[in-house]
Amino acid sequence: MKIEIPEIKKKVHELIIPIRWGDMDAMGHVNNTVYFRYLETVRIDYFQSIGCEPNPKGQGPVIVNAFCNFYKQLEYPGDVLAKMYVSDPGRTTFESWCTLELVTQPGVIYAAGGATTIWVDFPMQKAVSLPDNIRALVSP
Repeated sequence: MKIEIPEIKKKVHELIIPIRWGDMDAMGHVNNTVYFRYLETVRIDYFQSIGCEPNPKGQGPVIVNAFCNFYKQLEYPGDVLAKMYVSDPGRTTFESWCTLELVTQPGVIYAAGGATTIWVDFPMQKAVSLPDNIRALVSP
């Protein structure tokens, strides 16, 4: 099943990630699991850039699902340009989306993925409302 990235979204972050030799598998291309690491890397970098550090004694984001559509094979050497978008804030959740392209081939999407993020009170282990500042950041 292919999940499409929505038209209505807001670009919030981008990051260049070097492809490492160890990211490849026996077939000579970046292993599918590594694409999820790239998506995670840009998402965590974004959270840190907005002051959203994980705090086990407080509140923060938790990913409740994730997907990736693979369009072209990434190979070593190279640098991935990961672009992150957000959309659809709800009471406790928002959607994040990401495209992966090569720095040397701007606009050519190698993979696209996303995740649903839920805001959680960690000590209570319970979903809580998105803080106003986070809601403002993830609203289109």
